[in-house]
Amino acid sequence: MCGITGVLAFSDALSVDVSIVDRMRDTLVHRGPDDAGSWVDPHHRVALGHRRLSIVDLSAAGRQPMSNEDGTVWITFNGEIYNHLELREELQQRGHRYRSHTDTETIVHLYEEEGPRCVERLVGMFAFAIWDCRRRELLLARDRLGVKPLYYSHRPDGLLFGSEVKAILAHPAVVPELDEEAFFDYLTFAFVPPPRSMYAGIGKIAPAERMTVREDGSVVREEYWTPLSSALMGDIPRMADTDIVEELRVRLRRSVRRRMMSDVPYGVFLSGGLDSSTNVALLAELSETPVRTFSTAPRDFSAYDELGWARLVADRFRTDHREVHIDANDLEGFLPHLIEAEDEPLADWTAVPQHFVSRLARDSGTIVVQVGEGADEILHGYRGYADHRQILVPFQRFVPGALRNVLGDVAVYATRKAGRGIRHGEALWDAARSPLPYWGGALCFRGRLKAEILADGWAATLPASYARVEGLWQDVDDRTPQADLLQRMTYIELKQRLPELLLARLDRVAMANSIEGREPFLDHEFVEFCFAMPPHMKYRAGQGKRALREAMTGLLPADILGRKKQGFGTPMREWLREGFGQRAERAVMESTLAARGLLDYHRVAELFRAHRAGSGDWSPQLWNLYSVSVWHDRWIAGACTP
Repeated sequence: MCGITGVLAFSDALSVDVSIVDRMRDTLVHRGPDDAGSWVDPHHRVALGHRRLSIVDLSAAGRQPMSNEDGTVWITFNGEIYNHLELREELQQRGHRYRSHTDTETIVHLYEEEGPRCVERLVGMFAFAIWDCRRRELLLARDRLGVKPLYYSHRPDGLLFGSEVKAILAHPAVVPELDEEAFFDYLTFAFVPPPRSMYAGIGKIAPAERMTVREDGSVVREEYWTPLSSALMGDIPRMADTDIVEELRVRLRRSVRRRMMSDVPYGVFLSGGLDSSTNVALLAELSETPVRTFSTAPRDFSAYDELGWARLVADRFRTDHREVHIDANDLEGFLPHLIEAEDEPLADWTAVPQHFVSRLARDSGTIVVQVGEGADEILHGYRGYADHRQILVPFQRFVPGALRNVLGDVAVYATRKAGRGIRHGEALWDAARSPLPYWGGALCFRGRLKAEILADGWAATLPASYARVEGLWQDVDDRTPQADLLQRMTYIELKQRLPELLLARLDRVAMANSIEGREPFLDHEFVEFCFAMPPHMKYRAGQGKRALREAMTGLLPADILGRKKQGFGTPMREWLREGFGQRAERAVMESTLAARGLLDYHRVAELFRAHRAGSGDWSPQLWNLYSVSVWHDRWIAGACTP
């Protein structure tokens, strides 16, 4: 796992020299504390930079940027290619000579053979840039599920890229500015959907996207993978349930085994839930030494404490287990570091416990951890998915339009009157007015509340946020019209919330602690299989992840198999009603963002007061506003006051 950056100049107007690329590269030292390298081509049109976290082939032979035998192809690479040994054997038979044992060198030689199509052969997580000296073009690519990030700025004078935005901002030609349309979408989704970012003029390579940029500035963008497969959709639903369960177990075990590839110690983040416990069970089965497990819980909030469940699993598999407790003081001490790590706002407070458990792992000497991200999205583990199927879709399908509008208004009023936040009221308001059956999970500002929080008239010229989802919904209709509702919901999650919020959060926090997270549930072959499974193998009799529970029967304790989804608990609702809430409100109200005139701060203050008074749980909305306010102070205005 590493940090990458670089520059491609279309003219002499954009500076390309080693001092600049070194400055960009060294903003990413946390992503690669073990080594660093830079390369500038003889024409001073291209520069590549790399920071290295050594995991496979720890020797100097693994240093990047790396070239092929004759120096005509150069790469800077972040990630892990789990099938690189199989590819290496094939490439050596074709005559390629290796100088290292790295997966990086395999990508270089595979590119020589297959050009940009090489990404279609790679199994793993990755973001890389390849400069082809002969074709005079730069290839940027991101893995299929978007585990690894890649940002870029395409300017009239050239292109800059980096694993994080801070690398691009380090170039003297770049001035950070807020993208107001992206901010409008952030309020709803708690992240910015690709291809935009929160910065004007800086975008993201989307999951499963490759982009070729030529020296003349022309660009070709392609999607090279999708879980929508007519062949799979046709075959797997016809399998017997018992065969599906067995195949799922085989594929998941293979995915875990692939992610054991490492020359440094590895472990598991263990919550005691089904997903992380599955990782522990399979890793313990495949490992010759005790699995290292790491858990966290808030101090003095038993409702959020899962350590008892984690200990049950740790004892069952005799792991080398470690724990850490955190409280509000830990939260506030960490926040400046979170703002620095997340140079694009991500309104997910799970980053807080994730930081402390990541630091626990790093302090133990563990560099690689397996995590459970992705299981809920592909196997339908969230309760909200069931609510959508049982409440929102029937409401939209069977209630006449005019009556839907009235009922949506009544639902908003009743929900707020009862002090229940926005869960069903605003969702029904959306369903009454939007043609889309599903926007995405864990939406934040929506419905009438979003209209109320915005300054008068500000967003009138912007497209509604659901327009970002329309294209994804149309993708399914065009490619696989027979897809069921669960598959459509999964597709939207795989394209937006999973990569740009959940995986982005994990990437920033883990890499800020110089450790690598690996996601067995997001092996693309496993995702394809789960995507095609019939609905009853995902959700049945009020319970999600049905096939996974059956696959792990006999391997996991029955109490773990029967647990309800709890989530990575953080008492942010309570902390925002205490001293931290008062300080967060002051930070929001006094933020430099307030001067832009985008939000109605009288309504913002009302939300803080309502939350403190117990009139609903507004913690997701308040954390959303806090996150973007302190981000604006640090990254746009240049002064952070958390």
